Amino acid sequence: MLGHVRDLGRDAVNDPTARIYQTAERQTYHTDSCDIVGLLCLKTSRSGGASALVSSMTIYNEMAKRRPDLLAELFRSMCTDRRGEVPVGENPWHDIPVYSWHEGYLSALYARRYIESARRFPVVPPLTDRQKEALDLFDSLAEDPDINMQMGFQPGDMQWVHNHTMLHDRTAFEDWPEPERKRHLLRLWLAVPGARPLPPVYTQRFGTTTIGDRGGIIVPGTMLNAPLEAV
Repeated sequence: MLGHVRDLGRDAVNDPTARIYQTAERQTYHTDSCDIVGLLCLKTSRSGGASALVSSMTIYNEMAKRRPDLLAELFRSMCTDRRGEVPVGENPWHDIPVYSWHEGYLSALYARRYIESARRFPVVPPLTDRQKEALDLFDSLAEDPDINMQMGFQPGDMQWVHNHTMLHDRTAFEDWPEPERKRHLLRLWLAVPGARPLPPVYTQRFGTTTIGDRGGIIVPGTMLNAPLEAV
C-alpha cells in the first residue's frame, strides 16, 4: 500500500478523522498497519521533521525490570480509535493489547494519541489510573535518548522499519510557504513473505493475519491508487 506523507493543513486535535501524518505536528511514537513500513523522501521541510525510532522490545525489557506490574497492563486489550477509517462491519475502534505473545513471538501495536481519542465514544470506558501509569512509563522509556535515535532525511533517502518490534515518530516541522517546496514523503506498507505469525486479535486492525496478505486500510470509498500529487 503506497501513500503520501504531507501536511494537508488538517487539525488532528479537533478533527477526529484527521491523521497525524497529514499535519505538521509531532507524530509521537507509534506503529502502522503493516509488517514493514518504508519511507522515501522526495522533499524536506524548512526545519524540523526528523525521523525517530525506538525498539518496542527494549521498552518491554526495561518495563519488565522496573515495573512488571505495569507491563502486565499492556497485555490487556486497549481500545484504539480508528479515526474514521472504519472497515465494513467493524467498530470505529479496535481493541488490541499493546503487547502480545503469539507462537513464541512478542509483537507490539501502539498509538497513544488514538488510545486516548477512543474515549470520545460513550461505550468505551475511560482509562484506569493503572493503564495511564503503564502508558506513561512506556512513553517515558520511548523518549529516553539512551535507547531511541533520530535522523534527518534528504531527498532520495529511504528508511525501512520492522513494525512489530519498532516504533517510529516524527518531530514537528515548519514547512516552506511555496506549495512546490513542501515536505513530501512516500510511505510504503508491506506484507512480506516469511513474516512472523500474528495473534488472531490483530485481524481487527490488519483485516487478516495471513502472512503475505495482511494490513493496510480498506474502507468504503478507498481508491486503490496513489497519484504523485498529494490530494
